[in-house]
Order: sequence, then C-alpha cells, then structure tokens
Amino acid sequence: MNKVWPTADAAIEDIPDGATIMFGGFGLCGIPENLIDALVRKCVRHLHTISNNMGVDGFGMGRMLEADMIDSHTGSYVGENKLLEERVLAGKLDLKLIPQGTLAERIRAGGAGIPAFYTPAGVGTVVEEGKESRKFDGKMYLLERGLQADFALIKAWKGDRMGNLIYRKTARNFNPMMATAGRITIAEVEGLVEPGELEPDQVMTPGIYVQRIVLGKHEKRIERRTVQSA
Repeated sequence: MNKVWPTADAAIEDIPDGATIMFGGFGLCGIPENLIDALVRKCVRHLHTISNNMGVDGFGMGRMLEADMIDSHTGSYVGENKLLEERVLAGKLDLKLIPQGTLAERIRAGGAGIPAFYTPAGVGTVVEEGKESRKFDGKMYLLERGLQADFALIKAWKGDRMGNLIYRKTARNFNPMMATAGRITIAEVEGLVEPGELEPDQVMTPGIYVQRIVLGKHEKRIERRTVQSA
C-alpha cells in the first residue's frame, strides 16, 4: 500500500476546525515543521493541541499561536513563547501543564488503549487538583487518563511508502508514542525509500500506525543559542 501524499498541504487538507492534534517533537528537535506550515497556510481554527512544548516565536507551533489557531494546549514546557504567556494570562487560551513523564505515559497509554493509570508524579502539588488519588503500599498516587487525538502529526528520519518509520537520536522523543495515539497519523520524513530498503530491526514505528507520509524539507534549528565571548 502506497501511503505517500504529494505535499504536506494535501496531507492535512481534511483537518477541520476544532480538531484535537498531537505534535511530535522535543524543543525544536523532531517537530513536523512542514505539516505545521501547511496548517498555518490552511489557517485551521479553534484547535486543541497536545505537544511537549510549543516551539518558539516565529517557528514551529509558535507560528500557529501567531495565527490565532489554538484554543487550548496540553503540554509540559511552554517557556519559550511570550505570546503564549500573554494569551493564557488574558484568558484567551486554555493551558494544561503536565509533568513531562506523565505526559509521555498518558500518550503511550492512549495509544495502547489503556484508559487510565496511577502515578506518584504531582502528589501534593497543584497537579493533584480535581484528580482521584489512591494509596498503594503506603504511598499516594494520582489517577491520570490516557490521551488520544483526532490527528497525530509526527516527524521521522526515514520512512518507506508503507509508512514504516525510523527516528534519529533525540528526534526519537514523543513521535513514536504519538504515532499510536492518533486516529489518523501523518508522518513527514527527511528521507523516503521503497519497501524493503529499511532494516527491519531498526523500524521503530510499524506502518500499521501511519495513514499518510510526506517527504519534507527541514531546517536545523535550536531553541536558544548561547555563546561565550573569547
């Protein structure tokens, strides 16, 4: 089965206003930047996004913020976005912050069909508010729900036409688990090969989890460059 789409714009064309979307990436590493740019061009509105972080001003999901496309965001770190801070404080964007490990496990659980699990992370903090708690072996745990999404937009290093994916280094972050947790998973890749060209033992996301794949052009960025004068 050939799952390759000609462009990122074509691959996201049916994403509607109000959709819940997962975005892979850690900082700016492994983000689906071509698919994000296509969403900005389409100017989808009232989105509910799930991502570890929110990119930076002017790049990645930061562009979606600037285009006023996001109504709510669930994530772990948002410290690089001044605009996000302004919108949250003004009540224009609903923000749910989750401990990073809990966020990863909630996505993994959602992809595995596990409705909820207990974790000690957040006990005795604001994270505990409104959540069921239970004691196991003398220690308190919080009940956390699995996360799923209408669409998962992810990025891989290599993929084949059947959707099998390989990630490289730090880009193997939230992408593999999000691939399992989206009703429709769309992957952009740096390299596209024919079926059989990927080493089977290196495949990290089997093609059964991927509905669409796009070959992208990628810009290598870092969030913040700090240098020391000589």
